[in-house]
Amino acid sequence: MNFSTIRNFITRWCAGEENWVDTRTVYIGHKEPPSGSEAYIPQKYPDNRIVSSKYTFWNFVPKNLFEQFRRVANFYFLIIFLVQLIIDTPTSPITSGLPLFFVITVTAIKQGYEDWLRHKADNAINQCPVNVVEGGEVVRKQSRKLRVCIFLWAGAGLNQLASLDLSWTPPSLPCLPPLLGGESKQNTSIHVTSLPDRFVGRINIYSDRNEPIARPLGSENLLLRGATLKNTQHIYAVAIYTGMETKMALNYQSKSQKRSAITVLIRPHPSSVSPLLSVLYLCILISKALINTVLKYVWQADPDRDEPFYNQKTDTERQRHILIRAFTDFLAFMVLFNYIIPVSMYVTVEMQKFLGSYFIMWDDEMFDEELGERAQVNTSDLNEELGQVEYVFTDKTGTLTENNMEFIECCVDGHVYVPQAILSCVTCSLGLACQETEELFFRALCLCHTVQVKEEETVDGIKMGLHQGKSTSFYISSSPDEVALVEGMKRSFFSVSVESRFELLEVLTFDSVRRRMSVIVRSSGGELYLFCKGADSSIFPRVISGKVAQVKARVEHNAVEGLRTLCVAYRKLSVDQYEETCHLLNSAKLALQDRDKKLSEAYDLIEKDFILLGATAVEDRLQDKAADTIESLHKAGMKVWVLTGDKMETAAATCYASKLFRRSTQILELTTKRTEEQSLHETIFKHTHTHTYAKNTHTCMTLSTDCVDYGLIIDGATLSAVLKPSQEDSSQGNYKEIFLEICRNCSAVLCCRMAPLQKAQIVKLIKASPEHPITLAIGDGANDVSMILEAHVGIGIMGKEGRQAARNSDYAIPKFKHLKKMLLVHGHYYYIRISELVQYFFYKNVAFIFPQFLYQFFCGFSQQPLYDTAYLTLYNISFTSLPILLFSLIEQHINMDILKKDPSLYRDIAKNSLLRWPIFIYWTFLGVFDAVVFFFGAYFLFYNTTFTSNGQMFGNWTFGTLVFTVLVFTVTLKLALDTHYWTWINHFVIWGSLLFFVIFSLLWGGIIWPFLNYQRMYYVFMQMLSSGPAWLSIILLIVTSLLPDVVKKVVSRALWPTTTERIQVSERAHTHTHANHFLIYI
Repeated sequence: MNFSTIRNFITRWCAGEENWVDTRTVYIGHKEPPSGSEAYIPQKYPDNRIVSSKYTFWNFVPKNLFEQFRRVANFYFLIIFLVQLIIDTPTSPITSGLPLFFVITVTAIKQGYEDWLRHKADNAINQCPVNVVEGGEVVRKQSRKLRVCIFLWAGAGLNQLASLDLSWTPPSLPCLPPLLGGESKQNTSIHVTSLPDRFVGRINIYSDRNEPIARPLGSENLLLRGATLKNTQHIYAVAIYTGMETKMALNYQSKSQKRSAITVLIRPHPSSVSPLLSVLYLCILISKALINTVLKYVWQADPDRDEPFYNQKTDTERQRHILIRAFTDFLAFMVLFNYIIPVSMYVTVEMQKFLGSYFIMWDDEMFDEELGERAQVNTSDLNEELGQVEYVFTDKTGTLTENNMEFIECCVDGHVYVPQAILSCVTCSLGLACQETEELFFRALCLCHTVQVKEEETVDGIKMGLHQGKSTSFYISSSPDEVALVEGMKRSFFSVSVESRFELLEVLTFDSVRRRMSVIVRSSGGELYLFCKGADSSIFPRVISGKVAQVKARVEHNAVEGLRTLCVAYRKLSVDQYEETCHLLNSAKLALQDRDKKLSEAYDLIEKDFILLGATAVEDRLQDKAADTIESLHKAGMKVWVLTGDKMETAAATCYASKLFRRSTQILELTTKRTEEQSLHETIFKHTHTHTYAKNTHTCMTLSTDCVDYGLIIDGATLSAVLKPSQEDSSQGNYKEIFLEICRNCSAVLCCRMAPLQKAQIVKLIKASPEHPITLAIGDGANDVSMILEAHVGIGIMGKEGRQAARNSDYAIPKFKHLKKMLLVHGHYYYIRISELVQYFFYKNVAFIFPQFLYQFFCGFSQQPLYDTAYLTLYNISFTSLPILLFSLIEQHINMDILKKDPSLYRDIAKNSLLRWPIFIYWTFLGVFDAVVFFFGAYFLFYNTTFTSNGQMFGNWTFGTLVFTVLVFTVTLKLALDTHYWTWINHFVIWGSLLFFVIFSLLWGGIIWPFLNYQRMYYVFMQMLSSGPAWLSIILLIVTSLLPDVVKKVVSRALWPTTTERIQVSERAHTHTHANHFLIYI
């Protein structure tokens, strides 16, 4: 048995996920460690099999049953079923066992099918061929047979890295060619330290020399599972992590499951605190059983009632203790009334969510022809949450904008150039010093980047590298800004075509904290340069000379225009400085502990004393209909926050262009610049007083021009100060609550200069606010994943920054404009449907079981059932389940075009308005009223006319069948009255369900079934239908039951109509007018 997995699991959970560190030393090709090296204890690692499935063939039944009976509802019905088997109960165990078996079976089939798909996907990965180097030859093996330390060969374009994490070595290392020959005496070890969010390592090459050659390994040397090799012919690599220890496997293992508010409301769960409806109905059930138990013994206090002459007790029954008898009777009443809790509702909700998610994926209006992609649903459990969103947190670049940068202009040494003028500027007569500065600037743009040249290929579904049908080269980079700058230089004919050559020595990579990147190059003349480009906030403090004022003014001007700006600077290095730089970088890169911190310190020492060259400006256009989408979200009552890492002025210009801020919006600033002028304490309280004054002087119910509209701008540094006030100034208190109060009074908020983790902190802060609003986060890149996972609903955009956001989201859409229909149409429909489904289920079960409760008062509390066993079993499974399921899938109370045109309709369902206690009590009261009408209506109508035409008298089963018939027709017709969108499917299912009930009753009572010991329903249904008064009473009771609900709707629509009801009336009138015009035309 391999204990390494158990050991790692215990280590991770005992130490805490964030503190867990995995350290391992790997000797390539399973070679022994060289003599004199540190003590080495061989470790056992898991094989390379990927297991994303939950079940196996052998454990499916027990494990699935365990998972399902962990649900309180299923466990409750199992207990009821066991009670029916153990004690003498009034109903057959089949009445509880069959619905429970149906629910368990349907759920098991669904989960088994999903797990079978996972098994197929796992087998496809585990059996894919991988090239392995053995004995100097490349052989093929199945992926599942790979182990840590195995040496591999991977070719370009092949997705051979689908199931393991590899470490590949830079071309400069001398160890690889001898290893391939199989004759090398060199021994190579790789020592790595892995944390949940980063990878650091070191490779040691042992030879005849005493000291090994050491080279650093970082995330750039790690190929994660699922990567595809590009930009090189082939690589040699060694397996570092295999199987379930790969990054991707660890990610989906730890991903938490989101649950909607309605799911928490209706489904008891071990982790759920308040399963309100189920607990409430369980209390009603217990109360009914307790009342009937007490009344039974009150009734039996008279000996003549306790032991009538026709039902004498046995000696055993007389000797039983009264408490035991009372407890047994209590359990029997629990069994009799247990149908008030709708076990079939849970499987119906599951089916509604699962099937309903396909309507999003099938929506042609959410199909993007450019990408060839449709909307995707990764989590169907959150469909109704789309109709309850109160806060929308969105990224800017790639989400609101196209992430398609275009080089607009550059400012060099105070002079502004557009692309067409760049070529002439190098040879202009502005002076030798100016020419040198300009040439250095353009060389910096041509050299300081990570852009690569590619031929024709398909990137995210879009063919790139084609010009007039011919294959051409194009640029790719992790940053679209870099591509825009390099393409701008190419269009300006400045590409370093110039006779000189430069050798790239070091790359100081970009990170979100430093907000800059640098390269160290050596010219053909031997001169050493450090070129740096980055955000103005990270460049200007490190500049010692240059025309800072002119460049800074231009940067601010471009930012106000909505352009993305970068500053460019350089520094000449002497040989000694370069050697010192290399020493600092190598020492930091070889560190296995705190490597990031040491690299950051080294970068700070290197990137200083710059000479400012200039700045660039690129444009990122808004996506199509992005402004219309944000405006619609505002009208729907949602507050939109933009969280971006861009400069404040650039982000603000985008917010104005996208209509997040209007020209009349009063902007409040909580930025570093503002807090430098005033203290943070003064700034926050000044904004608080502004809001207080606005609330006292303006009463505004809608977003009209007469109302003061506030917007807030805050940057990352100020946010950190707000969330973490300094200890020494604790007397001023915590600013969190004040900050939240300001945000609640703002219609829109812009958070700029945000780090990825700060985005998640903002979402978490709003989620934890006293109102507990439903939040939605939308983004397109890996830096948005944290906030997407944090929000109640996460939506990923299939953008140009990869598919990380789409894969980690609950829903994925091609463009931001599709969010409008996702929320205003699909979210609106799903919430209406699921609300009706939940309340309808409880309504029909109250109407179903309350006559049974009333019947006990007329049968001496003898636990005599009112309905036949078949009716008890099939009521929720067959007779009434299909119409509500179809209703919850296709109902459209308002046309979807109207929902898109009038976003304010979204406000009618906000804050869970359809599942509030008043509405819930109304549905419960309606169920009780209908039950009283069913029971006492049938009782009084046949009090004196209990004879049929042939003189036979109605019995108790005929009475129960009459009540049940009225019940089935009433609850089905009630759903028909609530249906606004009629199709042939509705007609088929609703009238077909009623027809099925009638046919079943005729067959059930019209045939002598050989498998039944007794048949109490024989000829009962036919006898009832042969009576004219029975037909009349059925019609009369159905009308009486439905009449109050109809009257209530008519009165409320006439006197207090909602916006939705007014639109429904106008829509019907419009349809009627069109029909009349059509008839006149004919």
